[in-house]
Amino acid sequence: MSSRSVKNPAEDPIQQAMHTRRQRAADRRGWLALGGRVLLVAVALWVVLGQIFFITSASGNDMFPAVKDGDLVIANRLTTEYSKNDVVVYTAEGEQRVGRIIARAGDVVTMDDSGTLLVNGTVQTGEILFSTYAKEGIDYPFTVPEGCVFILCDYRTSGTDSRDFGAVPLENVAGKVITILRRRSI
Repeated sequence: MSSRSVKNPAEDPIQQAMHTRRQRAADRRGWLALGGRVLLVAVALWVVLGQIFFITSASGNDMFPAVKDGDLVIANRLTTEYSKNDVVVYTAEGEQRVGRIIARAGDVVTMDDSGTLLVNGTVQTGEILFSTYAKEGIDYPFTVPEGCVFILCDYRTSGTDSRDFGAVPLENVAGKVITILRRRSI
């Protein structure tokens, strides 16, 4: 019989050093994989929220009751063709606003003293609770120029819209509203 003693691998310093190195390498690979996933999620969020969708907070009650002050508005930036009655986020007079497209390029908008809105000779009723009166600065009938839209707010007795600053160029329209998130007492 030999008096050779069998060493436990856990007690062998070389084995312990190799095990420690393998563990550190595995940890490093795990951290790199996690960092890559976090970076991938960040890029995906940037593309979705920065390039495809647009999130903003509505200020004021120009679109009351559809959109109230403080509501979060999510709009699709990729929309290029807008229809009548689309609610959009746009910029006018240096301010970001939310409004409803009433007329597109070539349409004729007419407002009279009775509060009636006509587009191409047809009375526009819809679900708007407030009468539509003309304001100073635009002569009616008004023909919407090419590359522009005529936008009105829903709270027409006190809102600021195309009656104040004219037709809005399509390049100033940030996107079509796809959903509204109500923020109350936040």
